[in-house]
Amino acid sequence: MKKGAWAERAVAGAVFVTHVTPRARRNELTDGAPIKAEVTAPPEDGRANAAVGELLAQALGVAKSRLTLIKGATSRDKVFRLD
Repeated sequence: MKKGAWAERAVAGAVFVTHVTPRARRNELTDGAPIKAEVTAPPEDGRANAAVGELLAQALGVAKSRLTLIKGATSRDKVFRLD
């Protein structure tokens, strides 16, 4: 996905609900409700959470530090908020 492909969604306070598939073949975001995120990182020590945050930040065209994981740290269903 191109950097900033979802830039129109980068509004402060926006919430992004995702369903994550760790240990996938590639890193990819698929638009939908919820957003489907496939990451190559394993679900250990927060690696998959970090990978999803980076992928989402890249798609939104914002710094990864602006995204906060607000729900689902140990679940495949996660909720991120853009600060």
